[in-house]
Parts: sequence; structure tokens; C-alpha cells
Amino acid sequence: MSDLALLAAFADELAEAARATALRFSGSAASAENKAKDGSFDPVTDADRETERAIRTLIEARFPGHGIDGEEFGHKPATDRYSWSLDPIDGTRAFVCGLPSWTILIALLDQGRPVLGLIDVPRLGERYVGHDQIAEWTSASGRSALRTSDCRSLAEARFSTTDAHLFSGREREAFERIRAEVRLTRYGLDAYAYARLAAGTLDLVVESGLAPHDLNALVPVVTGAGGVVVNWEGGGDLSRGSLIAAATMELAEQAVARLAT
Repeated sequence: MSDLALLAAFADELAEAARATALRFSGSAASAENKAKDGSFDPVTDADRETERAIRTLIEARFPGHGIDGEEFGHKPATDRYSWSLDPIDGTRAFVCGLPSWTILIALLDQGRPVLGLIDVPRLGERYVGHDQIAEWTSASGRSALRTSDCRSLAEARFSTTDAHLFSGREREAFERIRAEVRLTRYGLDAYAYARLAAGTLDLVVESGLAPHDLNALVPVVTGAGGVVVNWEGGGDLSRGSLIAAATMELAEQAVARLAT
């Protein structure tokens, strides 16, 4: 078994432990602290912290040389080539509101490059995994290959972003150009939108302001399913947190053109 196949199996173990931990907190209304210092609302809950602790404990026991970057507990440097990127609950606002669309994001990075991504959706019993340019998902009905749609036109696209109010200034103007042209728009899905893009039921996601732990797991899932992930200029550098995920290259290029207009 290759290193990546072995680590993909381990990522599944991490997701099982994380799901069990998070679900212990999700049956009742979750209280949240506000991490933001600027008057906005950036929630964190005990579920975020305990879920990340559960994942970290397993990584440190099995692969002590691996690095870890988590949203809640920061950076542990690697002593070998691999590191893990963790967002224990992506969509904490949905979690706090008792909605089922929150996810757990786990990514494996090889010398800083995401090579394996996992999006777990505990309340829906779904898990999406991408690596080695393949992607698949598991649900109550079993395991299936993931494949993006063949959508090549903004006019036909099913579009999503987490919240239009997260854009401002020129970014808001650019977003509105996309929204005005697509077939339909859905909000509030956080990372679940990328999972459904990989599954072929959404076609385009455009966002900005993402941190590495927000996006590292998404890239291998979307690209493994045949999709495209680029920045707003059409390049591969996602370090500024601006991202276009599209079902096809043609659709991504149209989105880039509208954002730049």
C-alpha cells in the first residue's frame, strides 16, 4: 500500500473519531463564544475545540513527525514531509443554529501542497474524499464515485457562496456580476457547497477571505472529481483566500472574466 493510500485510510479513522466527538454536542442548542475582536461575530464552541483535540490526539499518537495546523489550536511543526490541516467544524454558525450543513474538514499536505482532502458531513451521514486525482463519497446508500457536472456556461450554472454580505466594495460588485448571470444561487452551505459541486449538483462556488484550513481539504475533492479550483485571476495561488471552484475549465474561465470586468 502506498503512503497516500495508507494515509487516506488513516484520514477516514480521523473523520470517524471527529464525527463521533462533534455529534455528542449537536443534539442540543450549542452555546458559542465570539472570537472576533472587531465587533463582528466569529463563533467558536466546545464542539470545535473537542473535535480538534480528538483529531490531534490520533495524529500525534500514530504519526508524531507530522505537522498539524488547526483552526483552534494552531501550528505544530512537522519533522517530515507531511502535515495535516484541520477545520474541526466548518460552518459553526450552521452548527449553532441546529442546521445539518456543517462539516469537518481534514486535509493532508505533502510539503505544503494539499494531496488529500476529506469533507465529512456528520448530520447527513455523508463523507467526500479526494486524492490521486480521484474522488468518492459514502452515504447510507454506499460508496460512489464523484464527478462534477458538465456545465460550461454561467447562464446554466447552479451557483453558491456562503454569504453575499461577506463581500464588500469591488468584490461585492464582482460577485453581483456573477449572481446576475447564473441560473440560480444558493447561500449558507459553507464547505458543503464544494462537496455538492464535486457530486455534480452544484456547478460553481465563488468565495474570498478563506483561511488555509477553510480551503485545503476542498481542493483535492473538487479536482479529484474533475473540477477546477483557481483564484479570482485564474491562477493556482490560493494564498490570498480568494477562490473559484467550477465544474469545468470553461465555466471557471467565464467566472474569472466576469470577476475581472
